[in-house]
Amino acid sequence: MKMKLSSCFHGCTASVSLPGFVICFIILPIPNLEPAQYTVIGPGHPVTAVVGEDIVLPCHLSPPMNAENMEVRWFRSHFSSVVHLYRKEKDQTEFQMSEYLGRTEFLKDGIRNGSVALRLRNVRPSDEGKYMCSFPSISFFQDALLELKVAVIGAAPLISVEGYQDGGIRVMCRSAGWYPEPEVFWRDLSGQCLPSLSETKLQGHNGLFEMRTSIIITETSNQNIFCYIRSTLLRQEKESAISIAGQLLSKLQCDHQHTHTCNWLKVRICLWQ
Repeated sequence: MKMKLSSCFHGCTASVSLPGFVICFIILPIPNLEPAQYTVIGPGHPVTAVVGEDIVLPCHLSPPMNAENMEVRWFRSHFSSVVHLYRKEKDQTEFQMSEYLGRTEFLKDGIRNGSVALRLRNVRPSDEGKYMCSFPSISFFQDALLELKVAVIGAAPLISVEGYQDGGIRVMCRSAGWYPEPEVFWRDLSGQCLPSLSETKLQGHNGLFEMRTSIIITETSNQNIFCYIRSTLLRQEKESAISIAGQLLSKLQCDHQHTHTCNWLKVRICLWQ
């Protein structure tokens, strides 16, 4: 006696003869194996660091999950511009950009809860900019953008008398060690802003700014003036002041060809910070 073997494929059947019974195969569709869905979360606002200090760049997974076996890459503008790479449960320092060697620490205390923050040591002006915290894999890629701003407060302004000019005294204000470029301005005793004669900025190899500004003090002007230098990012400022007795300005006797021969002892000048 001959029986049929039937195979069912989405409504199609095929049969073979077998003695004694009929077998029907049913093949069900296999669902797509998608990777675990998660989101990489950054701080959502710029992070500000002070030059010379350390800063932690936060990044975590949502929902929280163990990231010990994941690859975590911190990089700058390009995927290959590696700030720090964590892979196969180890820090892969051989892939780092040279300027970050020895300056980064991948914080693993919270990695089982999806926290993959990065500590950056001895912050420099060149560290300012955008960073990406990414989780690359063969089938899934997620990242978060973080913006790092860098700042530092420089030295208190130093005021000096430079010489005689245009019927008055030219006064110079200097201050170095600022980042980013600060605002510089003069004010009188009443708080009124005064126009400067000149303003110069110099940026050193370390990226820090030195600011220089000058003003002319005449007999008719307010002889109590203040030099302010302000960090717009840190919202802090430093100031110095100079006071010159107005009645003595008219007594200056200067040789325009040899201003160093002026008898500056006739001018009573007070400086304070």
